[in-house]
Amino acid sequence: MSGLAAEAEIAVDRWGVPHLRARTQADLFLLQGFNAARDRLWQIDLWRKRGLGLLAADFGPGYLEQDRAARLFLYRGDMAAEWAAYAPDAEAICAAFAAGVNAYIDAAEAGAVPLPPEFELMDTRPARWAAEDVVRIRSHCLTRNALSEVLRARTLAGAGELADRMRADLEPPVAPGFDPALPPEDIPLAAIEDFRLAIAPVSFSPERLAATLEEAPLWRAISPLGDVVAESESQGSNNWAVAGTRTGSGRPLMASDPHRTHALPSVRYMVHLSAPGLDVIGAGEPCVPGIALGHNGHSAFSITIFGADQEDVLVCRTDPEAPLRYAYGEGWREMEVVEETFAVRGHPAQSRRLEFTCHGPVVHRDAGRAFTIRTVWSEPGAAPYMASLSVMRAKSWDSYREALRGWGTPSINHLYADVTGDIGWQAVGMTPVRAGWNGLLPVPGDGRYEWRGMLSLDELPHALNPERGFLATANEMNLPDGWDHEARAIGYEWVDRSRAERLHDVLGRQETHGVAEACALQMDVHSEAAARMQRALTGMTLEGDDAKVAAAHLAAWDAQARAESSPALLFELWVTRHLKPALFRAVAREGAAIGLLWPGAIQSVLDTIERPEHWLGSAAERDAIVSSTLAAAWADAAERFGADPADWRWGALHRLPLEHPLAQVGAAADWSLPAMEIGGSGSTPNYANYRVGDFTAITGPSVRLVVDVGDWDKSVFVNLPGQSGVPGDAHYADLAQDWQAGIYHPLLYSREAVDAATETLLRLVPGGG
Repeated sequence: MSGLAAEAEIAVDRWGVPHLRARTQADLFLLQGFNAARDRLWQIDLWRKRGLGLLAADFGPGYLEQDRAARLFLYRGDMAAEWAAYAPDAEAICAAFAAGVNAYIDAAEAGAVPLPPEFELMDTRPARWAAEDVVRIRSHCLTRNALSEVLRARTLAGAGELADRMRADLEPPVAPGFDPALPPEDIPLAAIEDFRLAIAPVSFSPERLAATLEEAPLWRAISPLGDVVAESESQGSNNWAVAGTRTGSGRPLMASDPHRTHALPSVRYMVHLSAPGLDVIGAGEPCVPGIALGHNGHSAFSITIFGADQEDVLVCRTDPEAPLRYAYGEGWREMEVVEETFAVRGHPAQSRRLEFTCHGPVVHRDAGRAFTIRTVWSEPGAAPYMASLSVMRAKSWDSYREALRGWGTPSINHLYADVTGDIGWQAVGMTPVRAGWNGLLPVPGDGRYEWRGMLSLDELPHALNPERGFLATANEMNLPDGWDHEARAIGYEWVDRSRAERLHDVLGRQETHGVAEACALQMDVHSEAAARMQRALTGMTLEGDDAKVAAAHLAAWDAQARAESSPALLFELWVTRHLKPALFRAVAREGAAIGLLWPGAIQSVLDTIERPEHWLGSAAERDAIVSSTLAAAWADAAERFGADPADWRWGALHRLPLEHPLAQVGAAADWSLPAMEIGGSGSTPNYANYRVGDFTAITGPSVRLVVDVGDWDKSVFVNLPGQSGVPGDAHYADLAQDWQAGIYHPLLYSREAVDAATETLLRLVPGGG
């Protein structure tokens, strides 16, 4: 292996986890890049080309618009400040990682190691990496308030404030104020088209691959708006840390199961990195060096999304005589124009102009206006997860918090536990200070709505060793009681709190909590949303035999959304296909289109059922809606699955397909996995949020991890569907059924345990290429 200073090795255990061992840390990160390419080269090559806007060079004109959108959001700032934000050796680490990827590509081109079969199928080749590629790509940051700002404007304009509250619950309740010069009806949906395209995954179809240069503009809306919104709003996670006073072992325990859009291969990758002075193991993204959650032999750490508002949509008035000038303050400013060249397979290179205001990229223009998105992505230090390079090395609560000062995106709940017994929580992420507006609607870009710095780490919520003996987060509004929302506004858009309520309930009742209990809680499919609805139904006056039969069927249920559950199918079918649309119509202005309200906020739905006088005017109106929609759902289930409810199964409707990205292209169809029937929902700890249109599961725990702090070899994990991204590899899908069944495997750490479980050993020696 070229670039290696001394012999190194990769020991792959029977579950596909690579344990990387090197004699220097420089060699270790070189080895990590090589190993990432060994297991995930097609995936990380596609990630890089998507993020840098290089898809059209490989796949043709159908990808030109997506390339242009991606380049709008690349980091274009000072690289010295960028590297300094993460760790003193961040640039060297990324350079080594990139060199390791390139070393694998060199070896593949020399015939010493295989290329994944996708390259041959598509007649493409992997590209060489540079260190800055790792950090310049920002469009996987996850915190996407810009979408909601525009959707809120359109909803307020067309359907009214109650309908918007049904679309997106705000905590704490707040009026989404707007500037009189920019009323909601003046905001077009087209303002977020480029943004949607920039954050979209790469899709492949015969039609897109065959697109001509003239047809390139047609490939701008590659995913339905509802799907984009559902996926962006359902990215989350659970994590908890339990003090030794509440565990059977007397040691702290850490559990984490990051929820991301399901993909083949998994978006997460488990790896063990060992060199003098560094010994860390856990999960990260295969395209980024280091790990984001796991442990270092002293401290365990995990993450969930925290609801900070990191984006704003601004609208600039442009000069009719000079469209590149926009009003700012008492005068005008000139946009920065960047001419970008795009290679296009089978065609001459194409040139496109990108425009930027002082706030960020211009994503839409109409008569006399330019729409721009300001996001923390453009700030130095905002590459997702990169601050983990410092965080993963911290070995005390104080040094851990100090490392978190460099964390930019995504906004995160960090949990911490160590061998001294400490457990802690720190919310992190660049959080803009807004004075005079709350960031919930687009505002003029004339200088009156500027960020006034960022909240410091000490101004964000945190806790150490709470009296109750545990900490748990699940993307809910978790700001402490008494939080000053005026002085330290964080954000108002959070995820359904049902999961958090269940976690706190279970952890609060358990006298002892261990690895087995943590695994069981990660697999828990109790729906607190369903339990609340059951309680509400008992006090209603329902009309019609079918409605009463349906209500009785739900009343006998234990609120466990198991795959085999008949009431779970009825509940989810009723709420999603029948109750929500009826409530949308009831609260929206007459004649308003309700399409923008999907997928809707379950907390608002429940509040409407529990407090109808605040939403509908009377309990009688609520009872009538519930009666008619329950009867319709009962008939719907009978038509789909048979007249006997004993034959109904939630998993028959709620399925998780794991399709290879190239499933529609030739022989790649054989690389997909059979769809799995799964339980859970968007309101259960075992998170399984689904697409509204067909109930297909789209988001959930890519990896589940439980860390026994101090007795590290007792830690366990499972990664869906396996560690390898290479079709046909033994570890491509070997964990899929275990993930479905809740079967975990050891995450081994000690040299003795790893050696005993090693199935494949790769030795790498310094070489000339």
